[in-house]
Amino acid sequence: MTPAARVEAAIHILDQIIAGSPAEPALIRWARGSRFAGSGDRAAVRDLVFDSLRRRHSRARLGGAAPGAETGRALMIGMCRETGQDLAGIFTGQGHAPAPLTDAEATAPPPGRDDPAIDLPEWIAARLKADLGPGFPAVAAALRDRAPVWLRANPARATPQAAMAALAADGVEAVPAPDLPGALRVTAGERRVAASAAYRDGLVELQDLSPQLACAALDIGPATRVLDFCAGGGGKSLALAARGAQVTAHDADAGRMRDLPARATRAGTPVGIAPPGGPKGVFDLVVTDVPCSGSGTWRRSPDAKWRIAPADLDRLVALQRDIVEQAARHVRPGGQLAYMTCSLLDAENGVQVGRFVRSHPEFRQVRSQTLTPLTASDGFFYAILARD
Repeated sequence: MTPAARVEAAIHILDQIIAGSPAEPALIRWARGSRFAGSGDRAAVRDLVFDSLRRRHSRARLGGAAPGAETGRALMIGMCRETGQDLAGIFTGQGHAPAPLTDAEATAPPPGRDDPAIDLPEWIAARLKADLGPGFPAVAAALRDRAPVWLRANPARATPQAAMAALAADGVEAVPAPDLPGALRVTAGERRVAASAAYRDGLVELQDLSPQLACAALDIGPATRVLDFCAGGGGKSLALAARGAQVTAHDADAGRMRDLPARATRAGTPVGIAPPGGPKGVFDLVVTDVPCSGSGTWRRSPDAKWRIAPADLDRLVALQRDIVEQAARHVRPGGQLAYMTCSLLDAENGVQVGRFVRSHPEFRQVRSQTLTPLTASDGFFYAILARD
């Protein structure tokens, strides 16, 4: 595909997303209907789509469209203006290129103030500004850019140095995080990770730096009995099992854990699965990475920030309260409860923890931390509560 044909494909996919389709299904539909597109084409089109969703309003403005009146075409015109590409050379109307620019489209809008908050829904920007205070503009700006790829070196299979060497043999370059050597940031060859021997043989797992830091903050040892109450795909279960903990994974949707036994076998880190009906008994540590807005991960799934509504956040907050109430029943006296979200919104973080501690005087907060793209990678929150 030519660069112009890739832009035309991105226009049609973006129009579907703006009309309400989630990004991933829209991209899959295009790929299935475009057998001529090679892997490089699919990757390039995906980047065009996701980069423009991260900057949806600012690029639409550069493309001549007002917020709320965006089109895929306006976003791609804005992308070309933002990145300095030759608009006339892309919008030729020849072959599979987009149609030529109209006179109105060819006239660049007057320059405006570059406010990164424009690339967030207004109600979200207002909440984050209140929650993050002076740090908000820098965080909002960071959310406009692509997130780095992070890996977790699996100590049950290899040292971080051996994992990096194995990755390098397959064209993947990585460097360790200064404050967490087992966390590896991929600096080149990101798209080769899944096919690498290091990944296939369990030397590394895909996991962002922020949850790695949260897991590292948990006080566990070889005899620690851990319940991962909202296990999902099991990334935290594997990370804690790799440190020797006796981990039981549970999720309200057991289907999310379908791949966990195979992943645990590949990693050499046994993880038990809670029986149907849910976990029984008490544990030394209960980890609750609850469903949330995902606002901390919007660099990776930027369409999500345009689909969430205030009512969705209210529903999630209520669900989080219910989950923590259930999980707390499995914490033994003297044990700990870890509450986690991949959110930057305080309604899902500090407010939730404060409410729980006030209504459960047997728990006290030991530690909490909000991680942002400025201090780690994804936005993430964790609080560690001790049961007396």
